[in-house]
Amino acid sequence: MTVTYTPSHIHGSVAMPPSKSAAHRAILCAALSNGVSTLFPIDPSEDMFATMQAVKSMGALVSYDPVTRTLTVDGSHTGQVTGQQEIHCRESGSTLRFCIPIAAALGMNAVFTGSGRLPQRPIGCYLDCLPRHGVRCQTQGGLPFSVSGKLQPGEYELPGDISSQFITGLLYALPLLDGDSRLTLTTPLESAAYVDMTVSVLRDFGVTVDRVENGWRIPGNQRYCAGTVQIEGDWSQAAFYLAMGALSGGPLTLTGLRKNSVQGDKACVELFKGFGAAIQWQEDSLVLMNPQSGEPFAGLVGQTIDAAQVPDLVPVLAATAACVQGETRIVNAQRLKLKESDRLAAMTEALSSLGANITETSDGLLIQGKPSLCGGNAPGFRDHRVVMALSAAALRCESPVTVTDAESVNKSYPGFYADYQSIGGKADVVHMGE
Repeated sequence: MTVTYTPSHIHGSVAMPPSKSAAHRAILCAALSNGVSTLFPIDPSEDMFATMQAVKSMGALVSYDPVTRTLTVDGSHTGQVTGQQEIHCRESGSTLRFCIPIAAALGMNAVFTGSGRLPQRPIGCYLDCLPRHGVRCQTQGGLPFSVSGKLQPGEYELPGDISSQFITGLLYALPLLDGDSRLTLTTPLESAAYVDMTVSVLRDFGVTVDRVENGWRIPGNQRYCAGTVQIEGDWSQAAFYLAMGALSGGPLTLTGLRKNSVQGDKACVELFKGFGAAIQWQEDSLVLMNPQSGEPFAGLVGQTIDAAQVPDLVPVLAATAACVQGETRIVNAQRLKLKESDRLAAMTEALSSLGANITETSDGLLIQGKPSLCGGNAPGFRDHRVVMALSAAALRCESPVTVTDAESVNKSYPGFYADYQSIGGKADVVHMGE
């Protein structure tokens, strides 16, 4: 599939989809609870389907009502499965890295598989720590990855500058064990807000972990408590709309976001203010307006961005920076090489194909903004964030932008094109062969 974005004026109001990160975490907590939990609203993306299927493979009962957007999870039988279970994680790194230690804590015999780039994404941290605590791991490098045996409590060490998903996986698993554990970080923590979200969702389900110097103390013999949880709006997706409003003018109103969210990507508000966008809360809605959007560079200026804590924002920040005045330097983003695509190389190639002045550096991107881009054809790299980021860049192009792999948005945001069109965006999705 391809999508052609035609330059247009973005304005109006759009409700943010439920947070994928929060939903992943809530689904897993619900599956580990001895009872029935109700989660809403849920708009299942490919990644959420991966987690839903994973907990089914672990024995949980899962049902979804598309009318009420409600997911019901009965965890009463989680872990009560026999024989080796295949847990297919599709392309979801969160599903894979969260579920490996959970399966080990439940004493399951499981083999993890995946598709896309997932089989090549790093999981070596678990090869280092799980066998030391009673788990047998088998892999030829990447996926398939098999675990058997029962995880034991004790002292765990992980580097803090790896994906926070490894830390989250252990924070889910260790409370289930029959003794206390300690998780120590050997290097400073990156993407800290994702771990904060994990701790918050654990608390919602009655599980506590204690922050200590360089890590956490995790009491054992805890029980997850079933309940009803409302899933907050997704700040990662909000960033795409802030970029659209900043480049196109707005006014644009975003609803469904939580002011006091612990989502790290809430930092997008301050980052877009750093470009020069005017953003403010009006009651429970976030409103962006840029009256200078008709001027060269949309009245926006470049900045230096440390991406260590907000790696998922880099594609849309790069797309914005390509169209603002002056230089933008994005640093501490080297982990983006190991996402659904090598996002540093992907954004460099995609934006360059539209006429942007962008260079990949050893740990990020260097971008010299232009008043407008030429448009044309760009690869989507089968990466949802790349495809969505280019929708914002297209608003400052002189001609339409056609992007490959349009279907990749289903990984996190299947309603993206409909929402984009509802606020004036022009997106023509074409299936191959039409």
